[in-house]
This record gives sequence, structure tokens and C-alpha cells, in this order.
Amino acid sequence: MIKFDRKTIFGLAVFGAVAAGILYLLFPLGLVKYFIDRRLLTHVFAEHKANAVFIFIGLQVLQVVAAPVPGEVTGFVGGIFFGTFGGIVYSTIGLTVGSWLAFVLARMAGRPLVEKIVNPETITRYDYVMKHKGMLLAFLMFLIPGFPKDILCYLLGLGHMRPRDFLVVSTTGRLLGTVLLTMEGSFFRDKRYGAFFTVLGISIVVIMLVMIYRENIERWFRRIQASQRSKSRAERTKLKKREGE
Repeated sequence: MIKFDRKTIFGLAVFGAVAAGILYLLFPLGLVKYFIDRRLLTHVFAEHKANAVFIFIGLQVLQVVAAPVPGEVTGFVGGIFFGTFGGIVYSTIGLTVGSWLAFVLARMAGRPLVEKIVNPETITRYDYVMKHKGMLLAFLMFLIPGFPKDILCYLLGLGHMRPRDFLVVSTTGRLLGTVLLTMEGSFFRDKRYGAFFTVLGISIVVIMLVMIYRENIERWFRRIQASQRSKSRAERTKLKKREGE
């Protein structure tokens, strides 16, 4: 049940404004089609070369905040249009800003409101992520392809991780996926089809392995989280003993 104090009302207002803005951008303005149509997005960048970087970064921000929206097309097109280096840099800027916004929104709005974006079953499934501020666990979840990274930003915003730690983890953890997508786009643009299919094949194999062994991986994550909590308890116990001496 939501407690309507000043903080919650402010969070509701901000959350509602952002949600309304996202829905307006995606549907009435039709931006959602740019996330699923590679040719259309490439055409837009070609027509607006002077502002292409800002458009691209904006789309990357939007696809993170609107968690269910896929981001593979934008990352791939970034490699086509900006090359490997530029695509990685601009994608990282957009993804970092978008991740930060999702994290802050979740922290301001709280769980009842995040459930409007993230399925409650998904929140429950990854509840162990929010119970501890372990950076290693969060980093691994951002690093491994196939995990819902955009949703993870909201979940971590509900937990105890410090904003500074979140920025480090989300930025570095996303880098592998960003590099792979950008390289695919860059190789495709340069007609280096051997390299393109090699990187694409590696990405597909990794994602398939994650899908097949996802439950095992999540059990491993839970063991890491449990180990971190036990270690923290042990350290607190030692500290209390020292203070009592």
C-alpha cells in the first residue's frame, strides 16, 4: 500500500510526467518504429547528419528508460553510422544516462510505482538483487548477454546500492554488449562479412547458452549474494566484538 507523504507525491508526479513523456514519444510520435527498423533508423541519421549524434544518444536513453523497448537495433545502427569507436562512445553515453534516469526514478517512486513498468513477477524473481548492495553480482548481471539490463536498473534503484557504485557497475557491465553490437554494425557497413558473422555467431551462442542455463546462472548469482551477506554479517560481528572489548 502506498503511503502518500510528500516524498511519495513528488515521486508520483515525476514518475507520471516521465511515463507520459515516454508513451507520447513512443506511440503518438511513432518513435517505437525506429527501435525495430534498422533501415528506417539509418535513413533518419543520414538525413540529419548534423544532429545524428544527439538523436542517437537520445534514442539510447529512451530505450533504457522505456525498459520493454529493444535496444539491439539502435546499437547495431550506431556501428553502421558512427563506426566502432564513435558507436561505442555514443552508445555508452546514452546507455549511462538512461540507466541513471531509470535508477533515480525507481529510487524516487518506490516499488508500487515501478511495478507499473516492471512485471511484479519479474521483481519477485530478482528480489535477491535488491537485498544487498553487492557490486560484483550486479556487474555480472549487466555483463552477461541475455539478462534484462534495463529492468535491472529499476530493480537496483529499489535496493541499497549507492548511486556512485551503480554508475560504475552499469557503465562497465554494459560495455561488452555495446562493443559486440557496435562491431557487428561496423563490420556490416564495411562489408567485412566474415568478421560480422563471427561476432554475430559469438553473440548468438552466448545468448543461447544463457537462455539454456539461465536458472543455473541465477542460482549461482543467489549463492554469490548469500555469500556476500554472510561475509558482511561476519564483518559486523567482528566489529561489534572489537567495540565491546
